[in-house]
Amino acid sequence: MNPPTIIGAPVDSGQRQPGCLMGPAAYRVAGLHQMLSDLGHPAQDHGDLALPETLPSCEAHNPALDQLPETLGWTALIRDTVGAELGRGRLPIILGGDHALALGSVAGAAAHAAAVGRPLFLLWLDAHSDFHTPQSTQSGNLHGTPVAYAAGRDGFAPFPPFPAPIPPERICLFGIRSVDPAEHHALAECDIAVTDMRALDEQGIAAPLRAFLNRVHAANGMLHVSLDVDFLDPTIAPAVGTTVPGGATFREAHLVCEMIHETGLMTSLDLVELNPALDERSRTARLMVDLLGSLMGRKVFDRPTRSFT
Repeated sequence: MNPPTIIGAPVDSGQRQPGCLMGPAAYRVAGLHQMLSDLGHPAQDHGDLALPETLPSCEAHNPALDQLPETLGWTALIRDTVGAELGRGRLPIILGGDHALALGSVAGAAAHAAAVGRPLFLLWLDAHSDFHTPQSTQSGNLHGTPVAYAAGRDGFAPFPPFPAPIPPERICLFGIRSVDPAEHHALAECDIAVTDMRALDEQGIAAPLRAFLNRVHAANGMLHVSLDVDFLDPTIAPAVGTTVPGGATFREAHLVCEMIHETGLMTSLDLVELNPALDERSRTARLMVDLLGSLMGRKVFDRPTRSFT
């Protein structure tokens, strides 16, 4: 695993619930740096990114779109920052911020993967499929569009073309339980693996995740993991503005993260949608830091060595 770089991305432009811009600070206060150091992965911290004073000029063809210039600015800034860190042989960990930040982080990872001649895979741990385009969204909230952008769907002007769109077989939507009709229709027309909570209830967590990770390994792929707070059940992670009941439990979430770590495949990571204003005494922030620990090699339970004598 490459050494980590922390990138604060206080993006609050992808939705209308204020508070996500405080997420990067909440992660740091919850002990992120100490945890990484204790695991033998001391991180460089680039601090928080900041939008330039001059935002892109643009025309919104969908009048419902909210904060489009700000999101365009964040997308370019995060894309360039993530690409630069990957080029330095680092593991960028992007602290959000709402999920619109993935418009930039996945684009940066895709551009780097194309430059080094390796396929990029995307593991989307989320309650939502985020498969809208700026034209199809009725809410106008751009945090619901990153997967569609990464997949190369039409309808993303004035965003720049996505560098090296990710083929459907390299995308896994995991833990999904809230899909709008327009997204459902679009997903039905492609081969993106949608592992919803019913599938996980029927098959368990391990088998479908292992199948996807095996494909990444077989292709010598790079793996971008995007972990949304609402992947988790709101009873254990209340600090998110888009709560959906029936999410991953504490143990299921840690199992996912432990399995990802054991493959050694993760090359970039988003931690998104943490809204400290909705938290209960930093409960969600601490849980997300714990999950990062599992992604970086910490085990929740000691596993005794089997004896064959």
